[in-house]
Amino acid sequence: MPATPIAAVQRYYPKGSLKWIFVATIANKSLVTRAEINSGTDLTKQVAAWSGFTTSTQFVNTPDANSRFTSKITGDIEAEDSSLTIYLDPSGNDARQLMPQDTIGYILRMDAGDVPGRRMDNFPIQVGSVGKPFEMGDAVVGVFSFAITDEPAQNIAIPA
Repeated sequence: MPATPIAAVQRYYPKGSLKWIFVATIANKSLVTRAEINSGTDLTKQVAAWSGFTTSTQFVNTPDANSRFTSKITGDIEAEDSSLTIYLDPSGNDARQLMPQDTIGYILRMDAGDVPGRRMDNFPIQVGSVGKPFEMGDAVVGVFSFAITDEPAQNIAIPA
């Protein structure tokens, strides 16, 4: 008897539905409330690019004297260096006021939009730096570099 196939999925392209939300405080990172989401700031319209916001696992070699094969076990989990590139306003009335260096909070990433029942990832962050890489002929942006300060809560349900 053949293996049961995985259920078909509705494929989607995140551009146009993806949401990036900054929230200053969240009581339980794995159980974000609608009130906490609504208290945040939707950065999406000003986000030009992003990097990171993923985790990876380190693997630990576990050799033994009875085999030439070296097996592995899972070890530490770490977050990749993460950043959001955000458009800046000449007045300074932009994300620099919301998230100056050393700001602590949370970045919520909703890959398929802010739709109750869909999934989001919650990254506890601290702003490490805000760089301004000026390029001739490009719009001025700030690169907000984040330290992921605790294990992210991933694939949590978006509340109604």
